[in-house]
Amino acid sequence: MSDEVLQAVRGLLPKLAERARTVDDKGRIPAASIRELTEAGVFRMLLPARYGGAEGDLIDFYRAVREISGTCGSTGWVAGVLGVHSWHLALFPDEVQDEVWGRSPDVLLASSYAPIGRLTPVEGGYELSGRWGFASGCEFASWMLLGGLVVGAQGKPVDFLTVLVPKSDYGIDRVWDTTGLRGTASDDIVVDRAFVPSHRVVRNYDQAQLRAPGLKVNTGALYRIPFGTVFTTTVASAVIGMVAGCYDFYVASMRDRIRLSLGGGRFVDDQFAQVAVGRAASEVDAAVLQIERNLQEMRGHTVRGEQIPMELRLRARRDQVRGTERAVEAVDLLFKTAGGNSLRRGNLIERAWRDAHAGRSHVANDPERALAMYGRGEFGLTIEDNLV
Repeated sequence: MSDEVLQAVRGLLPKLAERARTVDDKGRIPAASIRELTEAGVFRMLLPARYGGAEGDLIDFYRAVREISGTCGSTGWVAGVLGVHSWHLALFPDEVQDEVWGRSPDVLLASSYAPIGRLTPVEGGYELSGRWGFASGCEFASWMLLGGLVVGAQGKPVDFLTVLVPKSDYGIDRVWDTTGLRGTASDDIVVDRAFVPSHRVVRNYDQAQLRAPGLKVNTGALYRIPFGTVFTTTVASAVIGMVAGCYDFYVASMRDRIRLSLGGGRFVDDQFAQVAVGRAASEVDAAVLQIERNLQEMRGHTVRGEQIPMELRLRARRDQVRGTERAVEAVDLLFKTAGGNSLRRGNLIERAWRDAHAGRSHVANDPERALAMYGRGEFGLTIEDNLV
């Protein structure tokens, strides 16, 4: 099924490319694009097979995200984060999975995982209030995955949870107006004293320890990969895809270009441009190859029923943030050598440069924290982080 989805995605790329300028200008992805991606099966790639999903390979999912992102960064970003939530919901209790997917496997979920919400224990669950930002693609979702802190009797946080909230219990404040990833419409989510039943909750600690309740019913190898690998690689793959698409456009558009400055001549004969192409291509390749190697090794462990070593989990985070960093370095090279025409709005190089830098600002793509964590592991120090 994954091969069929990838072929269907490739058939959509010309349409998505045509809409990319409008997506950037209007700050919204058209509903037609989400509908076409749904029909192509993108949002079922990581959905459990028992609900009609592909329960496929993460590598195929990330390839689809990269290809979509190569034509429109905002559409690729939203496709990735909406698509990965099918995987995440599979970690929730069986009752809530049936509550969401029992009616349709094509129900979409958005998220804002920062622990901003205040969760107060009440009979049968929690009362939730808060305001969350950066909820990419939220206008297409029927449910939100939101981060929150459980507040104890003394007013101090005692636990960190992810909760599922239906559309009827939250509002969307349309505040998104940014330099890059403009079309993601990553607006604010507002909740005021909503009741969250206990079955719509997952403890982040249990999730990080691979003890999430959904693993009792979703026993496939796919769901035994750590959240700290799956979600972070999703947002990294979008950035890498943006830059890969920019690279292809750069090479194709520069082949016949004649310089009007620096002595004239053909652009392709410029040794500095040739070196930039070599460096950029190598950075993108390295990003993809390292990420896919780590995923293949993780899948091997889970298929064999083995625990994934912490060394591999840390390496996956290391290579994920370095992959994003490499992609941004590559797009900077391309933008710098493309000349003044790349400054014009609507130019794919200019848009990819903005979108890649915007994607790099996501907390999951922050290299310093993840690299420091890897160093702690190498030195034998204790690691306490839910994103590993």
